[in-house]
Amino acid sequence: MPDLSSLPLRDSLRGLSPYGAPQLDVPYMLNTNENTHPVPAEVAEAITARVAAVAGGLNRYPDREFTQLREHLAGYLGHGIGPEQVWAANGSNEVLQQILQAFGGPGRTLLSFQPSYSMYPLLAAGTDTAFVDGGRAEDHTLSAEHAAEQVRRHRPHVVVLASPNNPTGTALELEVIEAVYDAQARNEADGGHGAMIVVDEAYAEFALAGTRSALTLLPGRERLIVTRTMSKAFALAGARLGYLAADAAVTDALRLVRLPYHLSAVTQATALAALEHVDTLLGTVEAIKGQRDRIVARLRELGLHPAVSDSNFVFFGRFQDAHAVWQALLAHGVLVRDVGIPHHLRVTAGTEEETTAFLTALEVVLAEHPAERPAEPSA
Repeated sequence: MPDLSSLPLRDSLRGLSPYGAPQLDVPYMLNTNENTHPVPAEVAEAITARVAAVAGGLNRYPDREFTQLREHLAGYLGHGIGPEQVWAANGSNEVLQQILQAFGGPGRTLLSFQPSYSMYPLLAAGTDTAFVDGGRAEDHTLSAEHAAEQVRRHRPHVVVLASPNNPTGTALELEVIEAVYDAQARNEADGGHGAMIVVDEAYAEFALAGTRSALTLLPGRERLIVTRTMSKAFALAGARLGYLAADAAVTDALRLVRLPYHLSAVTQATALAALEHVDTLLGTVEAIKGQRDRIVARLRELGLHPAVSDSNFVFFGRFQDAHAVWQALLAHGVLVRDVGIPHHLRVTAGTEEETTAFLTALEVVLAEHPAERPAEPSA
C-alpha cells in the first residue's frame, strides 16, 4: 500500500478513505443501485449513431454550453423549467462538487443529515468545506422541525437533502424542504448569511405514487437546487451524466468553477440519444418498482424490517450481525451492500431473476443468521 504520510497532502484529507463500493465478479450484483436491465437495443443503436455522427469532429472541442442537451433536459423535467435553469456534468457527484466549489470552501459549512449518501462528507472534504451532521431520528426519518432547527443552529452555507434518501430509500415530504428553506432565509434576515439548499433526487423516477418532487418548489426560491441523474432510471451509469434545475443565476455561478469543455462531445451525444428515447429507456422503471415492492413484501413475511422505499433499492434489518449476513449472501453469489449501519443491509431491486436469487439465498442464510427481533412497523 502507498504511504500517503510521505506526501504533502492537505490536512483536511489526512485519514480519509476514498469512496469504494465493492466491485466483485459475482452472478448477482445488487449493491450499487444500478438499473440492472441492459440498455434496450433500440436505444443502444441510437446512441451508436449519435456518437458516430460526432466522431469525425472530435479534433474540435465540444459545445461548451451543451445548448442542445440543456434544451432536451428542460423538456424532460417540465414544470416550466427553461434551458437557462439547467446545468449538467459528469454524473451528479460532479454536479454536487461544482456546487460546493461555488458555494462552499474554506471557512464555509455543509450541513446534511446522516445516515445519508456517503459521498456528501467526502465531497465536503475535497472542497475544504466543513461537514456538519444534523442527525436523524432513531428510525432514520427526518422531520421538518428537526431539520429547520439544525439550520438555525449551525447556520450552514450549503444544505444537502437526499430525497429519496440513500441508503434508507424514503422520500422527504415537501414540508421538510420548505422548512429548511425558510430557516436559511430567517438566518439571513437576522443579519447572518443564507444557504444554498440542494435536494438530491437521484432516484426520483422510482418514487411511490403521490410522492411530490422538489421541482415544484423552484419558482420564487433562488437558493433552491434540485439535482438528478441519468445513472439510475435511465440505465446509463456508465455514461456519467448528472444534471440540476435551479434559478438561472445558479448556473451562471457554476460556470465560474467548471473545467473548460467539461462535457465531452461523446457524453453529450449519448445523453441526447437517450432523451430522444425516454419512453423506451424508462420502460423498465415500473418493472423495477414491482420487484422492489416484491422484496419489501417478502422481507416482512420473513420477519425482517424493510423501510418504505421510494427508490430502486430496499434498506432492511434487523440482524444480529449484518456483515455476517452480507458475507453469507456473497457466498451464494449475491452481492448486496453493507452500508455500515448496525444490523442493516441494502439491496438493489433488479430483474425478476435477480430478485428471486436474492430472496432464495436470503431464506437459506436466515436459518443461520436470524433476525435480531420480530418485525417492527415500517417507518
